[in-house]
Amino acid sequence: MQNNVLILDFGSQFTQLIARRVRELNIFCEIYPFNNPPKDISQYKAVILSGSPFSVRSEDAPHPDLSQIRGVLPTLAVCYGAQYIAHFSGGEVAPSDTREYGRAKLSFIAENEVFFKNINTGSQVWMSHSDSIKKLPENGVKLASTEDVQFAAYKIEGEPTYAIQFHPEVYHTIDGKQLLENFLVKIAGVAQNWTPDNFVDMTVAELKEKVGDDKVVLGLSGGVDSTVAAVLLNKAIGKNLYCIFVNNGLLRKNEFESVLKQYEGMGLNVKGVDASERFLKALEGESDPELKRKAIGRVFIEVFDDEAHEITDVEWLGQGTIYPDVIESISVNGPSATIKSHHNVGGLPDYMKLQIVEPLRMLFKDEVRRVGASMGIDPELLGRHPFPGPGLAIRILGDITAEKVRILQEVDAIFINGLKNAGLYDKVWQAGAILLPVNSVGVMGDERTYEKCVALRAVESTDGMTADWVNLPYEFLQKISNDIINKVKGVNRVVYDISSKPPATIEWE
Repeated sequence: MQNNVLILDFGSQFTQLIARRVRELNIFCEIYPFNNPPKDISQYKAVILSGSPFSVRSEDAPHPDLSQIRGVLPTLAVCYGAQYIAHFSGGEVAPSDTREYGRAKLSFIAENEVFFKNINTGSQVWMSHSDSIKKLPENGVKLASTEDVQFAAYKIEGEPTYAIQFHPEVYHTIDGKQLLENFLVKIAGVAQNWTPDNFVDMTVAELKEKVGDDKVVLGLSGGVDSTVAAVLLNKAIGKNLYCIFVNNGLLRKNEFESVLKQYEGMGLNVKGVDASERFLKALEGESDPELKRKAIGRVFIEVFDDEAHEITDVEWLGQGTIYPDVIESISVNGPSATIKSHHNVGGLPDYMKLQIVEPLRMLFKDEVRRVGASMGIDPELLGRHPFPGPGLAIRILGDITAEKVRILQEVDAIFINGLKNAGLYDKVWQAGAILLPVNSVGVMGDERTYEKCVALRAVESTDGMTADWVNLPYEFLQKISNDIINKVKGVNRVVYDISSKPPATIEWE
């Protein structure tokens, strides 16, 4: 891998955004916790120190060893990093008179500074800190100010160290990408060669070396991640890749058949396994969301293991793990608090003696799509909305029955097909329907009904880490509601979810 830029994470909620902005410049980067950096830092060409929820004045604040970095590698210190360098190098950091959070404008920029090339005074930046630098560190030179922050940016004379008290990675900092480019390309001299085509060539070569002539079994879901992982592995090992697509009975209407048909023309060795009854039996009477997820995960492993045993001499399990999963598992404070279990995270049971191969583990979701496009995968498949591993089980609140699955499949099909027919599908990150565990009174014809209520959910997002509900046209929602109530037996009420993430999650369970 091209280890170009190292990002040291001090626990900031924005650290992944730094990595995404760097990747947008076609520069490869990796995130490591400040307290567990890579052993050989000399392989990197630049280092970025992230922000942090801590104050540098706090006793439990992150205290990194920068001896191998400062003055050795070009370094950009963001927010906490900037305050850390000031605080421990002869400067002064003190509480701000007012909390500096939100939009601000650069009121001063030092002349002829490469760091601020093509950025003008008046440019909007985003602040998020309660401390502020009152005195620069030894050899510090002021580069920029805002109306309220005297030292919004500075550099250390005599070494390639730059520091800013605002966040260039967030969209609210208008010229943030330009600033990162100035530092990484013009100052640090990092090559902009991180492209989908290069990733494919490099990954295929690595897979050939790693896997050799061994056999790999991979569970396909019909989603973007597992599909792109399968195509990459297929490029590397061809017929030694065995793909298994399991129908858990909780897929969308006709999805098992349609996805298998899509894979037919892709040259993948795919076997479809219909285990619907086995999954539904395991879920019988279970209404707790976590226990439903665990039951589905357990049965999937059992079914997958049964099928894998049909293939002789399998050595590897292929997985579509992507970079946010990896970052989560090595975070500064250890894995984050479990909001909900993930179907493809957590390892394998001991009886599955397989090594893991994860060709996408260094990619963000949008990068997975770009890599897929570079390999010629059907745009319709790459454009599919994310769909949860446990399927409709976590969109049916309460216990699962075959009848409830039927109702939700019909509702979901009307909603998703409606989005496609109205030209709205590609404007939505993820959409689906939720079957609520309540009945409501209605009137159909002259008769009283007491039937199910369903909620529709559509969100826009870049990577699923945050999401906003989509303002779908009233006329569209009116038509979909009418179609659902008129065509799906058992439903007499439709509502639309207008919650954002956070505080809500995209799925209801």
